[in-house]
Amino acid sequence: MTKGWTITGIKWLVGMLLGMTCWMQAYAHGGLSMAEDMCKLTVGPYTMHFTGYQPESSQEQEFCEDIPNTGRTVVALDYIDEALRPLTTEVRIIRDTGAEPGEEGNLDEITVMHIPPKVYSNGSVTFEHTFPTEGNFVGLVTVRDNGIEHVSRFPFAVGTGGKFKMNMYFWPLLIIVIGGGYFFFSSKSQKEKNT
Repeated sequence: MTKGWTITGIKWLVGMLLGMTCWMQAYAHGGLSMAEDMCKLTVGPYTMHFTGYQPESSQEQEFCEDIPNTGRTVVALDYIDEALRPLTTEVRIIRDTGAEPGEEGNLDEITVMHIPPKVYSNGSVTFEHTFPTEGNFVGLVTVRDNGIEHVSRFPFAVGTGGKFKMNMYFWPLLIIVIGGGYFFFSSKSQKEKNT
């Protein structure tokens, strides 16, 4: 009986860990993802290499999603797909209002930085913006291809400084701890009954 509880407990914990991994992937930042040690931005059928720097605060250290500190931030979007070179690319950063995608209302009212559509035949879009305060933002990269608009939307936070995000990890970790404790004490009490 104890062996059955132990196996069930291990299966349960493995299932919870896999579920947490999937949940964290779902929490990932929209069109941004890590692949092959490279931060990729997916815009419709196209991909770009996303690189961010903060020269004053983190020198050459790159970031992919959340921006560690406030202040001057330099971002480079390098085309992975050559087909992007003749197309127009537009970049916009808006304040995160919590609204559903496409329901933000007047984008100009919540825009903190905007680069109008332009062809980047060199295959690289580089821009910088100074974030004066911490907060939550959404990046919008729009590519227009023969009248079809592809938009990549990725939420990010500024001023995280690499801090532990309690709200993101707290509940899954609590569930794992409670589940593990339950199976540990259940198997222990079962052993005591059998002796």
